[in-house]
Amino acid sequence: MSLVPAPASFSLIPDTAPFSPEQRQWLSGFFAAALAPLVPAGGALSAPAAAAGTSDLASNDDAPWHDPAMALADRMALAEGKPIAPRLMAAMAQQDCGQCGYSCADYANALAGKAEERLNLCVPGGKETLRMLKALAAEIGATPATAPAGPAEAPAPPPEATPGRSREAPVAVPFLFSRRLTGEGSQKETYHIELDLGAAGLDYVAGDALGVFPTNDLGLVDQIIAMLGAAPLAEVRGRTLRTVLAEEVSLSPAPDSLFELVSFLTGGAQREKARALARGEDPDGDAATLDVLATLAKFPAARPHPEAFVEALEPLQPRLYSISSSPKAVPGRVSLTVDAVRYVIGKRRRLGVASTFLGERAREGAPVRVYVQRAHGFALPADPTLPVIMVGPGTGVAPFRAFLQDRAADRAPGPNWLFYGHQRQASDFFYAEELAALKASGVLTRLSLAWSRDGNEKIYVQDRMRETGGELWRWLEAGGHFYICGDAKRMAKDVEAALVDVIAGHGGRSPDDAVSYVQAMKKAGRFQADVY
Repeated sequence: MSLVPAPASFSLIPDTAPFSPEQRQWLSGFFAAALAPLVPAGGALSAPAAAAGTSDLASNDDAPWHDPAMALADRMALAEGKPIAPRLMAAMAQQDCGQCGYSCADYANALAGKAEERLNLCVPGGKETLRMLKALAAEIGATPATAPAGPAEAPAPPPEATPGRSREAPVAVPFLFSRRLTGEGSQKETYHIELDLGAAGLDYVAGDALGVFPTNDLGLVDQIIAMLGAAPLAEVRGRTLRTVLAEEVSLSPAPDSLFELVSFLTGGAQREKARALARGEDPDGDAATLDVLATLAKFPAARPHPEAFVEALEPLQPRLYSISSSPKAVPGRVSLTVDAVRYVIGKRRRLGVASTFLGERAREGAPVRVYVQRAHGFALPADPTLPVIMVGPGTGVAPFRAFLQDRAADRAPGPNWLFYGHQRQASDFFYAEELAALKASGVLTRLSLAWSRDGNEKIYVQDRMRETGGELWRWLEAGGHFYICGDAKRMAKDVEAALVDVIAGHGGRSPDDAVSYVQAMKKAGRFQADVY
């Protein structure tokens, strides 16, 4: 069948597809835009051209670089020689987190087909991904657009983007409270957060994530204004400078565009350093530490006008958090489990913008802009009798708390096994009383704990998996669904390696066959990951 771009009255999505008319129209337009560069001026694609067009699109099925632990240079090397869409995908962070509003492959296809022009939506990829996307976009003549910072300038959402269902259409909900989970002596500060979704009419299911639009710390904002020598009430974008810096723009890390602006306001060696930083170089070995305030301190001769300064900054992006509650257990509410990020560079304390906003700065009853991000293939099995195996150390326990609440509410007969780990049991055992109650009631069949700082030997969740390999294999063979949530670069890879070892050792398979077993689980939806 030949494919042609869809005119306004034609839909590439069949009427029998499970979409509303508005959704079919928007999807049809998306695919028409994606295929438009492949269509000759005369109209229809030939069968060979149509096949080539399909193969030119990015897909997880043919993406050896789709590994969040792989360095960008290695991902790009694997994608070398591929069409533009797969190379755009290789530049992404490979987390399929949904913060951009797409999966990695879908975002790449939208950019390649010019259905999406914003290049800075990959939050976990940061500046590294943005630089690569700008270079690749130049090959297809794309304008290196960025997401607008102010909500008033946001592009019109597609027809199906109802309020609270996408990053383009957040809604304000009341902040209820934060409660510290970590105890005395913990090296981390982790908070249980609750927000009220009732008035906004938002619903979600276990496995979904919540997108949160934070605000910047006003202490940092005021330091930047003082460094600029500007007035806090100076008007920028129709608002005060202080409000714009607090609510609209990212203050870390410093974007290349800020270095470019600085280069026009300085001279000599300072100008050359600023230009080098804008090119992604590191002349003084401090590029990784340069947020907006540190950049102003590094280049004291550059004091841009507030309007030019704000326009040089990136928009303040939403952050996604795995939801740690089930609506069946707490109707109208949603909870998150959040590590507060703090670190010191030189003598200055740095703060994670969203984590400290939720843990400390948000006040009871204050409005917080949020949206529900539907999970990309991270959900409980449809069959409630199947076993569920969950591996979630630290804040990775969040979606599994939701899973267990859900299974308890449904009285699901299938067994549930949680592997949880952290540093110390006394201070880092999140939701210990809840898990004990779930175990006593029979909802939580097995609880395997790993503490890395409580003894002479460091014990991790993957060690507990190997120790209980025989039983774990029996759960897998009974059709068990396996889930991982947490760190993408180390923990997730170590857990998958342990799973391969268990399958090989207790399933009587060769290492290659054990890897194939895991791959078959992934294709069947029995192995799912929520990593960051």
